[in-house]
Amino acid sequence: MTKPRPKENRRSSHTEDVDPIWIAKALVLTVLVAILCGYLTLCVFFTQGQWQLVLHPSPVVTATPASLPLLFEDIHFSVDDSGTPQLTGWYLPGAPTGGMPQATILYLHGGDGSLSDTLTPLQALHALGFNLFAFDYRGYGRSASVHPNEKGMNEDAEHALQYLASTRKLPLAEVVPYGIGVGASLAAALAQQHPQIQALILESPQTDLMATVARDPRTRLIPLHLLFHNNFSLADRLHMLATPKLLLSYGLAAPPVFRNAADPKITVEFMTPSASDYAQAISRFTGEYLPPAGVPQWIPARK
Repeated sequence: MTKPRPKENRRSSHTEDVDPIWIAKALVLTVLVAILCGYLTLCVFFTQGQWQLVLHPSPVVTATPASLPLLFEDIHFSVDDSGTPQLTGWYLPGAPTGGMPQATILYLHGGDGSLSDTLTPLQALHALGFNLFAFDYRGYGRSASVHPNEKGMNEDAEHALQYLASTRKLPLAEVVPYGIGVGASLAAALAQQHPQIQALILESPQTDLMATVARDPRTRLIPLHLLFHNNFSLADRLHMLATPKLLLSYGLAAPPVFRNAADPKITVEFMTPSASDYAQAISRFTGEYLPPAGVPQWIPARK
């Protein structure tokens, strides 16, 4: 009798071939996703660090008005929730024999350096008899160590104005914002937001920063119009601002942002820097739009 043969254990092996086209598509998609992630990361880095393209703060104050020498107070103000002052500045009382001792200049410096770089203009203004208040924005000098930007600097300018109004008890009609460089935009914003301010002085404004940044080769791949938020706009403010303005510039012609500013305004172009011409322009403007010392000023009610 023949024994049946045992069945063989046969494993079914079925191998499917992978479509090479699918592999190519997967690789392409992976590369595209990696490029997109890298591009988005670049945009995030630009958004966080864009301030460095237009602002160049110095973290130190190397000199004070004492070196001139001028009497001044070292001011610390704008405390945070922990009670720590965020801003530092100088208050320089005007000489009693000066031309406009009742007026206080709120000096808003440009985007470079620190308070140390304001000593020369502060000395010139002090010689005319003004009280002066100059300060460093956050990120500058001995103020809070943060990355500066337009939004924060506008807030700091507002805090400085409120310090003069609340702590110094100064009527806003006696405060004259004076902005230079990007500080011109901050000064114009204060005048726009506070119609009690009776006079505004702007010098050598730094405008159209979008165009400046666009010329930087590092920004060629960035959608600037979507991501750049430090333009320090000035033209639109000046075009509608009814506050009397003294507009100072150096060169052959005033910048377009000055020529298109609303009246009343006095525009002065200095061919060469001259202390006497500068003092004459300031004195003429303040003499026309600010009352002399001791004369009360009527401010119309805001409608």
